Amino acid sequence: MTVRIEKDGSVWTIIHDRPEARNAMDPKSADALTAAFLEFDADNEASVAVFYGAGSAFCAGWDLKYVSSLNAAYPLGELDIATAGPRGNGGEIPRGPLGPSRLELDKPVIAAIEGPAVAGGMELGLWCDFRVMAEGSYFGVYCRRWGVPLIDGGTVRLPRIVGQGRALEIILTGRKVPAEECLSIGLCEYLTPKGGARAKAEELAREIARFPQVCVRADRRSAIRSHGLTVRDGLIQEWYNGREAVIKDGVAGASRFREGLGRHGDFKRIL
Repeated sequence: MTVRIEKDGSVWTIIHDRPEARNAMDPKSADALTAAFLEFDADNEASVAVFYGAGSAFCAGWDLKYVSSLNAAYPLGELDIATAGPRGNGGEIPRGPLGPSRLELDKPVIAAIEGPAVAGGMELGLWCDFRVMAEGSYFGVYCRRWGVPLIDGGTVRLPRIVGQGRALEIILTGRKVPAEECLSIGLCEYLTPKGGARAKAEELAREIARFPQVCVRADRRSAIRSHGLTVRDGLIQEWYNGREAVIKDGVAGASRFREGLGRHGDFKRIL
């Protein structure tokens, strides 16, 4: 098994465990990882996922030994968006070469990054909602050396996170981007001592999982879908997206506040 799931109540930690290849992604792992995240998204008891790479690397990218064996005339095969039929979580495109990178889940995923997250591994980290990186970990478009392009969302997501100029500098040079720099430019949100990324990510996941989940998912969905909209169109989609959460979570939550819970910014006593 190259992928396993460890569950702590409504928090799932999805682990890519192929340490002999520094968690480089081959088709078997990509299929298993996609299936694990689809299972998480479909399970009514699951709220937040942590994505972690076992061993000394988050993910060293697409397995280049596998890539070298591809038919140069038709290297992407069944993953080609132009020819493939619908797959994944109901979208019109198949899974990405590195697995879940094309999925659009309705629940949050936190990346816990130890060691290298390079090339497609960086793209998997960018796919997550936000990132916890340990000291000594790093991003980088290391595939720049071999002529393998970013095809798991890197050119789409990186500019949205850090801005176009900085993203292009990182993409075109292929250089190493250490965790400390990632924190300073907004490429990760938390920095931990080495070995601490998973524990911090799971702590954050448990905190998010405590909240009313209809509201959590509505706000997450609205923040993602508003990208590229005008302010007016964004406000309209926010309103229609949030109505269900007000009905299912908001009224009951306001009643708990009226009864004395959560006063003065107390996040501990909310239920």
